[in-house]
Amino acid sequence: MKLFWQYGTLFDKNRLMKTFLTLTLLALLLSAQMAPAPPNRVCLQPEEKKLHDLIMEYRKEKNLESVPLSAKLTLVAQTHAKDLSENFKPFNGKCNLHSWSKSGEWESCCYTDDHKKAECMWSKPKEIAGYESSGYEISYYSGAGANAVEGIAGWKVSTGHNQVMINDGIWKQVKWNAIGVGIYKEYGVVWFGELKDETIPEICN
Repeated sequence: MKLFWQYGTLFDKNRLMKTFLTLTLLALLLSAQMAPAPPNRVCLQPEEKKLHDLIMEYRKEKNLESVPLSAKLTLVAQTHAKDLSENFKPFNGKCNLHSWSKSGEWESCCYTDDHKKAECMWSKPKEIAGYESSGYEISYYSGAGANAVEGIAGWKVSTGHNQVMINDGIWKQVKWNAIGVGIYKEYGVVWFGELKDETIPEICN
């Protein structure tokens, strides 16, 4: 009886250990599937590359360093530009261009001018592309179709947007180490981040 109990105990322990290991493995697999995957291939369209170049030329005029392109932030920028074009109604009087729709695998939000939903912007690079830091966006709309020259021209004369591009005002002590660009139909968006990103977008053929 004692021998049977000992074997039974040993058997239960082995079974419990196998169950525990199986559950642990499943949890790891599920977490890996749920975490944002790094972009496999992100490429810049010519107009997006042009916008990056124009911003870097502008920074150079201000004696500022160039900011390297980031595939992760570019993925976020391109995703948002498309989401805005397909799901956002401009000039609806409440939600501005930092808003995100309910049509994607991200947390949606109506971003208002009081910045109460700022966390919705900051978290998107990690949420969408696995960029482990906050991101900050400038954006613009053109009914005729967004383009690089018009985009940067509008941002230069808008104090808040201009300060982000050239690290002025509240951004003076911040160092941008990554930038992403997205242009889709009527919308142009640029994302800035402090964390360096070793993934570099390609230039689309």
